[in-house]
Amino acid sequence: MDLTNALATGRRAEVDFVGTVATAPRYFFGTRTHCEHETFAVRTAAGLIDVVDNVALARPVPVRPGDTVQVRGELVRDASKPVVHWTHHDPAHHHVDGFIRLRGRTYA
Repeated sequence: MDLTNALATGRRAEVDFVGTVATAPRYFFGTRTHCEHETFAVRTAAGLIDVVDNVALARPVPVRPGDTVQVRGELVRDASKPVVHWTHHDPAHHHVDGFIRLRGRTYA
């Protein structure tokens, strides 16, 4: 789904978009999965989006502020801000496989 339309609905949606990395990645352990994740903000035509990637399932993406990335994942609202997660393959096949593409390389 188009990111702008998905944000307007306020519901979960599979999205695919391109944007510019706005913040350096930081790392944390997920509260549900207890797996390590990386997160960084991406500036898009629709606004600032937080991207959260499970690095236990996909390699960390070596992003830097100013990089252009393409992201596919699931858009959700987390504490009133938009977040895209499931930016990697789903071993259980419950989600569409996502990815982050940087400098021609796909991290999934």
